[in-house]
Amino acid sequence: MAQRFWKNKTAVGTVFFVVLIALLGILAPWIAPNDPYAADILHKYESMSAQFPLGTDHLGRCLLSRLLYGIRPTLGLAILTMLGTIGLGALMGLLAGYFRGWVEEIIMRVVDVMLSFPSQVMVFAVVALLGVSVQNVVLANVFIKWAWYARMIRTGVMQYRDKNFIQFSRCIGTPEWFILARHLLPSIAADLAVLASLDVGWAIINISTLSFLGLGVQAPTPEWGAMLNEAKNVLTSNPSQMVIPGVAIVALVSVFNLMGDALRDVLDPKEVVE
Repeated sequence: MAQRFWKNKTAVGTVFFVVLIALLGILAPWIAPNDPYAADILHKYESMSAQFPLGTDHLGRCLLSRLLYGIRPTLGLAILTMLGTIGLGALMGLLAGYFRGWVEEIIMRVVDVMLSFPSQVMVFAVVALLGVSVQNVVLANVFIKWAWYARMIRTGVMQYRDKNFIQFSRCIGTPEWFILARHLLPSIAADLAVLASLDVGWAIINISTLSFLGLGVQAPTPEWGAMLNEAKNVLTSNPSQMVIPGVAIVALVSVFNLMGDALRDVLDPKEVVE
């Protein structure tokens, strides 16, 4: 698998880009040129300069510094949401696809109920019910999205549950948890990698949307969606205020989508590498 990974330039490039962005966020306190919270109204909307490489916002705060600090909540919350969503969805999908019977009926009926509601409306409803906070944003996204992944993963598990190697493991008395963890889970690893990458991209857009609407990360904490919200009133007079965080969101989401496709090719045992 490692050899397939290094031969896939898209996989290497996208993983390197994501790691680089994550490192920039982690090292933001040391590499940011200015304090992202320091307001200086006398320097508001300044153009690019040595002191402010990307200019300043409406309060005279350094845009580059806020962009770097904004990686933490934007990417960090998205990854946390992905882990919760994929973890719960994979567990429910594995149980429903492997055990079938009443277990599958209960899980899938719950999934049907969850999928019957518009996801974005439900996210707003959950955040409004629980209150505006970062933790509630993550919980709302996990609560709404896990059902979709459970259905996708169940379909993948059903393709393998009757394979010969699974039947042989049952015949020799292998514990069910061992079959799930060591046979079925690796078999759907490629699907999980694609879903996880797509889920991070979806979570970034969703968290940024909630922050843009004032339901996510609150000011003065730097976050890319919140930066868009702060700049919406000066779109025509200072378009760079929205272009900079907007391009950052689009670029990061696109890289995660490309990484999902590349990792699918790397992890798929049926993929033939020239």
